[in-house]
Amino acid sequence: MKQAPRILVIDDEKAIRDVLKLHLKTQKYEIAEATSGHEGLLLASEFHPHLIILDLGLLDMNGYDVLKELRTWTTVPVVVLTVSDDEATKVRLLDAGADDYLTKPFGTSELLARVRVGLRNHGLVEATPIFESDDLRVDLSQRLVTVLDQIIRLTNTEYEVLARLVRNPGQVVPQIQLLKEIWGAGAQEESHYLRIYIKQLRKKIEVNPSEPRHIITEPGVGYRIV
Repeated sequence: MKQAPRILVIDDEKAIRDVLKLHLKTQKYEIAEATSGHEGLLLASEFHPHLIILDLGLLDMNGYDVLKELRTWTTVPVVVLTVSDDEATKVRLLDAGADDYLTKPFGTSELLARVRVGLRNHGLVEATPIFESDDLRVDLSQRLVTVLDQIIRLTNTEYEVLARLVRNPGQVVPQIQLLKEIWGAGAQEESHYLRIYIKQLRKKIEVNPSEPRHIITEPGVGYRIV
């Protein structure tokens, strides 16, 4: 049986939630709704959505802060709803990790189209703060890494490299992307940085670092975690 995409709606306006829920359910999506930013973050880790619709103007916390918190442990598409149509807001949203945005009021046909694009571009990758593979377990919400239930101590940089791979499980993450995100745009030619930290990570999480089972090198492209 085909899996129904799960969508989490985070909005403190009941009228908006009801409209979104009505139209999304007609497309056979499974829906969960949160009335605040804190509830939304909790539901994101429990409901494991494939896409999140987030209102920027929440009462309990800034929508930007919700987005930034989500981006510490998941790459699922986030469509932001905002009343602001100025360019600065749009740029800030995209820089903060939003995949798309809609300005209120919006048409339901456009919303559904944006949702379809988000799901199509990312596939059905669900939001979850926990990555497990054989003896390796990474809890992104707690920044906790264990192997065979033993806590592994990582430096900040080692953790940042591992976390970026874990947020894209099974997918190749280009080395140029890792260098840019961790060391900055000026480090894109410094591939030896990455090789050093990958080697250190393998020593800590692999049973046999010379024959890695978790962090796989894709020659000339980047790395992936399996």
